[in-house]
Amino acid sequence: MTRVKILYAAPISPNDSAEYRRLALVRAGHTVVPFNTYAYGMKNPLLRKVEYRLAAGPEVARMNRDLLALASMEKPDVLWCDKVLWIYPSTLDTLRAWGVRTVSYMIDNFFGPRRDPGWRLYARTISHYDLHCTQRDANVRDYLAAGAQNVIKIQTAFEPTVHYPAPVPYTDVQRDRGVSFIGTTYDQRPATLMRMAEEGLPVVISGGEHHWKHALPSAEFAALYREGELYNERYRSAIWRSKINLSFLTHSNADEFVHKSFEIAACGGFLLAERSPGHAERFVEGEEAAFFSGYDELVAQVRRYLPDEVARARIALAGQRRAWTGGYDNDTQVRRILDRVLQLAPLHHDRQAVIA
Repeated sequence: MTRVKILYAAPISPNDSAEYRRLALVRAGHTVVPFNTYAYGMKNPLLRKVEYRLAAGPEVARMNRDLLALASMEKPDVLWCDKVLWIYPSTLDTLRAWGVRTVSYMIDNFFGPRRDPGWRLYARTISHYDLHCTQRDANVRDYLAAGAQNVIKIQTAFEPTVHYPAPVPYTDVQRDRGVSFIGTTYDQRPATLMRMAEEGLPVVISGGEHHWKHALPSAEFAALYREGELYNERYRSAIWRSKINLSFLTHSNADEFVHKSFEIAACGGFLLAERSPGHAERFVEGEEAAFFSGYDELVAQVRRYLPDEVARARIALAGQRRAWTGGYDNDTQVRRILDRVLQLAPLHHDRQAVIA
């Protein structure tokens, strides 16, 4: 295996999935030089909001200067930008002129219906990267139409050092979470979960407290919300302690699948995921996971499986095996990207895509 030096620009913290991909690159034997984008941004909250929306200002300029200075000193083979929105096109052009291959890994959907702010600079850089990594078939076509040179479809993945099964399998005696959702308030999730609770289902919600407090009436928040925002061992423990782990698609992001599904399965949790071609391609329905389409089927699946611990254990174990043997881990996905990058010569301009 070819080992390379990678300048890894990303929001890096123990709670970010970008850190999981960095760890996978290190495990693969590559030299990884971190460049933490969290170090940049205006201190004033109001100015920071303006800076974010415009992707412009002194901190944006400082970040690009520092990135080039670090690249000049370290002489990397690859620049990997993981969810980075503040790169100048000229910065990428300079690096490519130095013979550095440039990669953009973007989980969010720049082309999707949500239309979040902050994409101004990113839109200008699409044609300047050597390779774009995206998780949606539609985005492969979108990137090529926007001038991207090369695009590879990947999938979100679980981190094997964080998302793993309990050393001794849990039973319902140890589970204190019934119908569990751990995540964000996107789309119709608050209304759906409140309605389920009103129908007597044992719903438990965890996630960002600020967002859920605003999404739920005070009485429902007090009744349903528990444990705060969960990461790492607390997140893993909550999956172990849940009878049913819900996984919703983010429709406002036009997702085909979500990383939560792979994390739940890898932890050995019973996965009840929103039905989609992406989920159906990766788990056998009724054998490795349970699926639902729409509210009525969601409730029907919960009522079917909640009292059936034996079925849940069987499906969870099969889903766990599929996650760990099917390439749904960060190591496999990162290796696919690096293999693709190393096929590219610097300043390679053939327009092509890999869909897998």
